[in-house]
Amino acid sequence: MPRDEKKEKGSGGKKQKKKSPRTKKGSYYTVSGEKLERRNCCPKCGSGVFMAQHRDRQACGNCGYTEWKTAK
Repeated sequence: MPRDEKKEKGSGGKKQKKKSPRTKKGSYYTVSGEKLERRNCCPKCGSGVFMAQHRDRQACGNCGYTEWKTAK
């Protein structure tokens, strides 16, 4: 193949990342009267790391600790 001919390339370029919706910081707290209540925190990591709320479990994104909800 002569050097002047170039190979045809595909569409090229990088794939764009999909952005997931972020949870708002206000959803981690509830105000009842003059008292501020926090959502569950991870018992291993401490009070600064919140647990993610799922349908059947609560999970820590930092260490992977999971608490399963019991079916009633």
